[in-house]
Amino acid sequence: MSATPPSARDCERHDDAAAYVLHALEDTEARTFAEHLHDCRVCREEVAQLQSVADALAVGVPRTEAPPALAARIMATVYAEAELLHAAGHDADRVIPARRERRAWLAPAFAAALALAAGLLIGAFAINTGSNTRSSQPTEVIQAAVAIPGRRVTAELRKVGPHLQLVVEGMPAPPPGHIYEIWLEHGAAAPEPTDALFSVTKTGDGSVGVPGDLRGVSDVLVTAEPLGGSLKPTRTPVIVAKV
Repeated sequence: MSATPPSARDCERHDDAAAYVLHALEDTEARTFAEHLHDCRVCREEVAQLQSVADALAVGVPRTEAPPALAARIMATVYAEAELLHAAGHDADRVIPARRERRAWLAPAFAAALALAAGLLIGAFAINTGSNTRSSQPTEVIQAAVAIPGRRVTAELRKVGPHLQLVVEGMPAPPPGHIYEIWLEHGAAAPEPTDALFSVTKTGDGSVGVPGDLRGVSDVLVTAEPLGGSLKPTRTPVIVAKV
């Protein structure tokens, strides 16, 4: 009688395979697991299978040059997150060691998650190459008034159909402990907050979508608010755009 092939139940480290491929293990755990792979056929096969799925993403979507506005929006988000982490303290971004019992779900969900990521990448590629219907609509540019003394700042709203995007250049970073927040104003009514919080790159560039129902909106405002945003403006608007 031939020996039964080894299975996942034969290795207590099997649940670490997905975390290892995702680089979710701490350095010490990753080194230990890499040494474990030399002696464990089950884990080697699991890592090879998961890695092949991960590697496929790198060649699954053709490379394309990102539009400048998209690059600026991504970098603005990166700087905004960095400011939030800085304000939260030294240990805010400390990686908490993953518990073994929480890793068990990674392996069965890994392929599905990567498939979803591939779909999102393909969708992003389609948008960037102009295959979506919205890109064929004319873009209306609305120049905004900027009240930042001593700086040459340009700000404009780009309107495509019912969608609005705020694009800024040369804008200073918000004060320490603050973030820029977008507000919607309906005539003489008090400004309404949105969940659009943003910062800018080191060169002062930024881009953010204006959310919410824009029907009846007369002005789009930007103020510097405490991290996390405010329900009511605490400072004078630095940007005002008539819609």
